[in-house]
Amino acid sequence: MLIVWILLGIVVLLVVVGVVSYNGLIGLRNKVEEGWRQIDVELKRRHDLIPNLVETVKGYATHERGTLEDVMAARSAAMSGASTPGASAQAEGQLSQALGRLLAVAEAYPDLKANQNFLALQQELTSTEDRIASSRRYYNALVRELNTKVESLPSNIVANIAGVKRAEYFETPATEAVVPSVSFGGDHAAGGPGPGAVSASTQPGALGGPSTQPGAAPGALPQAQAPGAAHPDPTTDSSSPNA
Repeated sequence: MLIVWILLGIVVLLVVVGVVSYNGLIGLRNKVEEGWRQIDVELKRRHDLIPNLVETVKGYATHERGTLEDVMAARSAAMSGASTPGASAQAEGQLSQALGRLLAVAEAYPDLKANQNFLALQQELTSTEDRIASSRRYYNALVRELNTKVESLPSNIVANIAGVKRAEYFETPATEAVVPSVSFGGDHAAGGPGPGAVSASTQPGALGGPSTQPGAAPGALPQAQAPGAAHPDPTTDSSSPNA
């Protein structure tokens, strides 16, 4: 009789563990889906801002048709409805590159950079990128937690039975996330960009995933540098013994 009670207790314990694991997995899966919806909302806001930005630039940079068309083509590809977060992230990475080139073009047009509509759109786009960054970090943290449970004992047994599978991170390869770094601090009093106003950055773009730069902000646009900022020349370092 004692053996029967022991077996019954083991069965009850296994059932309880199974139910708790199942509920935890389902709850995590729902949170991952909710996290992705938050990213999707911010990406759509980003897409909605781009046409106005392109139209504003077009009014000043009439000879930059190729760059403007590239931005709109990348936007269309990003809006096409990628089937997975990975595919969506790659399309958004291409869009980030195109936007970087657009802002580099804007550096050559002082009147455009002084346009209030352009400045407002750029600020709103930067704010949207910050929200994408926050949503991406939240989503990827949930994905990591879900994937750990799906691969760990004993929850992986329950996951196989319940059909709960690994989720995909929202990340892009570093080689696809490189965007130009644009300085808006040059002296344009003479009607042209200051020296060194545009430079090529080799830093991964903000949409890069945890495998590259975990703390990077997704899709972040090039940031403005302080006016007149100068880079020290190591050959004239006053701390050198030969100075």
